[in-house]
Amino acid sequence: MNEPVDQETLRQKLGDARKASSADQMIADADQSASDTDQIASDIDQTASDRDQTVADRDQRASDQDQATADKDRAADPDLTTADETAYESSREEREVASLERLGNRIPRHATARDRHEAATDRDRMADIRDEGGRGRDANAADLALPSTEREARLLRELGELRAKAAADRERAAEDRARAASDRADAARERARLEAELQAAHLDELTGAYRPEMGRMTLTHEIERVRRSGGGLVVAFVDVDELQTVNDRDSHAAGDLVLQSVVQAVRARLGSFDPIIRHGGDEFVCGLGSTDIAEAQRRFDLIGIAVEAEAGVGISVGLAELEPGDTAAGLTQRAGEEMLAVTAARRAALPPTVSGNVSAEARNPMRDDPARRWASRLEVREDASEAAETDR
Repeated sequence: MNEPVDQETLRQKLGDARKASSADQMIADADQSASDTDQIASDIDQTASDRDQTVADRDQRASDQDQATADKDRAADPDLTTADETAYESSREEREVASLERLGNRIPRHATARDRHEAATDRDRMADIRDEGGRGRDANAADLALPSTEREARLLRELGELRAKAAADRERAAEDRARAASDRADAARERARLEAELQAAHLDELTGAYRPEMGRMTLTHEIERVRRSGGGLVVAFVDVDELQTVNDRDSHAAGDLVLQSVVQAVRARLGSFDPIIRHGGDEFVCGLGSTDIAEAQRRFDLIGIAVEAEAGVGISVGLAELEPGDTAAGLTQRAGEEMLAVTAARRAALPPTVSGNVSAEARNPMRDDPARRWASRLEVREDASEAAETDR
């Protein structure tokens, strides 16, 4: 037979249960408030996202219409002046910069949403621990012996009601957290989908470099930033030598590995915010911020050695420094012309075969020593630069 419950022990248990119930209610209310705050923030984000998307769509339609009109006007007037061409190019790039700004504004909002999701997940984890503690208190209270008096029975019924109310409050808070977690998970999946679409739309799938359109916008944005804040900007036009030979000799898969190696070597020696753009099949354009020609040349000398050592091919590099009035297209064109001059000078310095083509041995006379081979290429490039200065 169960021993009667001591009155003092019962009162103590009842007092503890009341305190626990009050604490559980406060926790449940706090969890509900946090859940409501998350929902409000989520609604605000969604509203802002919808508004941004509406504005972006409207801006894009207007931009497309403006561009179409400008293209028609340009095609209808073959005698455009240099000033007209400059204005046309400037207007086009301004529209592209605006598109880039809209994209850039979306990225930090996604980052904030991810941070809030992580914080909410941590809060849910702590709430689960508190719920486990509440269940433990309920189990301890259930260990009380059966009452021996009516007073004890009344006190135990009140204790049971308090325990049931606390358990119901915890259950309600847990359900609210579960719903909020589900909403956050859905939002996280949607953000991941949008980010994947953005990445697929703007990054080259093979190399991870920017696609041409996005790269041009990024480079334009960098030019505007440099002009606002000061500092130098150098654009490098990079051509991968003998990629076609690698494709024909070793397969296109081997050529893909060469391109990936080139981008990895370039990225390792450029700043984290310096854009790398895949301009064509074997051509890349890079923007080097806060840099002058000499420093850019030093970096690409190291990149050239690394590429030859890792991929077994060379690179030809043309450099152009930002000047007043330059656009992204004009700066890229000057760098490309420098690259062609370097390539032509190197070919002119190599002995031809009977057929008139450069022999494989002449193209790569020091295959086992990339540093020596690159040094010989530097001498050719310096000769080409001196000749260009003489021509000017």
